[in-house]
Amino acid sequence: MVWPALHISRSVEAPPQRVVALAGDPAQLPRWAAGLATGIREEDGRWFTDSPAGPVEVAFTGPLEAGVLDHDVTLPDGTVVHNPLRVLANDSGSEVVFTLFHRTGVTEEELRADAELVRADLDRLAALLEDDGGPGTAARGTSRSSAADRRSP
Repeated sequence: MVWPALHISRSVEAPPQRVVALAGDPAQLPRWAAGLATGIREEDGRWFTDSPAGPVEVAFTGPLEAGVLDHDVTLPDGTVVHNPLRVLANDSGSEVVFTLFHRTGVTEEELRADAELVRADLDRLAALLEDDGGPGTAARGTSRSSAADRRSP
């Protein structure tokens, strides 16, 4: 089966290398991915966050150096959700593109809500990079609804 796809794009006034350095660093995810606002931890080289249903693993599948920030999210029940995220050169800046799949069982309303959460995440990422681009910028957190547990970060 092929799911319908929604591509959510955000232009960023920062070169791809800077975008990848921030967005592709699991330790930095809580700064811009609201679903990880409570934190992420490394255990034996793997990255985990907590969800209402239990621990969730986040793993980038790369190659990061090519701007491929695809990541797999393994839910507590073992379900793996693949989240395509790409960073493309856009003149002197970047275009960040997240692909949100309309998976079986997800309503139109849930899809719209997830899309808004993704847009907000990409806006936070852009703000971090455009403010100063450095890891020391304060996080801008919001809480994420349970719909995002299907798609984190």
